[in-house]
Amino acid sequence: MSAANQQKKAAQRVPAEVVFHDELERIAAMDLGPIPPGWRMSPRAVEKFVLGDESLGIECKFVADRAMVTRIIISLCTNRGCLLVGEPGTAKSWLSELLTAAISGDSTLALQGGAITQVGQLLYSWNDAILATKGPCFEALVPSPLMRAMMEGRLVRFEEIARCPQSLQDALLSVLSDRIVVIPEIPGDDGVILARDGFNLIATSNSVDAGVNEMSAALKRRLDFEEIRPIRNLPDEIGIVLREVNKANKRAGINVDLDQAVIEVLVTMFHELRNGQTMDGRSTDRLAGAALSTAEAVSVAHAASLNAWYYGGGNMTVEQLMHHIIGSALKDHPDDRRRLKHYFETAIAPRKGEVWAQVWALRSLIH
Repeated sequence: MSAANQQKKAAQRVPAEVVFHDELERIAAMDLGPIPPGWRMSPRAVEKFVLGDESLGIECKFVADRAMVTRIIISLCTNRGCLLVGEPGTAKSWLSELLTAAISGDSTLALQGGAITQVGQLLYSWNDAILATKGPCFEALVPSPLMRAMMEGRLVRFEEIARCPQSLQDALLSVLSDRIVVIPEIPGDDGVILARDGFNLIATSNSVDAGVNEMSAALKRRLDFEEIRPIRNLPDEIGIVLREVNKANKRAGINVDLDQAVIEVLVTMFHELRNGQTMDGRSTDRLAGAALSTAEAVSVAHAASLNAWYYGGGNMTVEQLMHHIIGSALKDHPDDRRRLKHYFETAIAPRKGEVWAQVWALRSLIH
């Protein structure tokens, strides 16, 4: 394929600052609040961007307690980083991307903790060609996203920080405490990188699968912790899934009519199996091997939409959805198959309504 043809293809995913460019410009233009040094807008404006403002036509992008979002934003105004902790699929990374897009205008400065094994990936490395001709100098320096954020006065996102080896976690201490990185190979001022106004770190950590490395106690003291919990309100979760699936379908170039009753089945099942409690308060089984999060529900509904578009004439059926629900729910825990069967017998069977009757009729798929 020629380079010209490759360039015509649309990006599969673009950063939040591109998707919501018009909103960000509109919010910044009407922002009258005090703006922290190095930020693009005030904390109130950042909060409005994340949680939405219907009167101004600002879309709600994250469902959470407003007080929690305020605490996170204020923590980023300080010299302490912020750590978002929670189960998989609770949109920790999405929240960090939204905050970074609003505060810095660039959410692409990011590190992945599990992929960092050496200091060059964490802080800086060298351009070998320039190093060979000029020796250690500022021009030969290749800064990591963390160092670039320091130099440019931006937020840096650190995904799954607990998966980073502890020795490299400790290398973050001088960055978070003193806001400085000293490069011993470069003499003079060029070898001293000072963090500019606007620099800070927003990290995430999975509370279920934390990885093999225990987080440094010294690093914990330099981060404000905030737990991101699954969405508790079922109508809110249904609304998010419908909205995000429609967006995903549009990006995929398909036009599938989403039956709200079918989506409600999906979200209700995930909600109950995730919490171990039915909507009427009865205890039920929780699945051990599946992360039945809102994000997973969006993925399942989008997969069912693709199935409907390419195999079903554009109409999503309960059967198509159920195939994808079961594929998502049954992972590598053999007992989960028994738990899911028991859930069908105790929670699905008694339910009234045509859609739930269709779900019950498909119980044989859990073979």
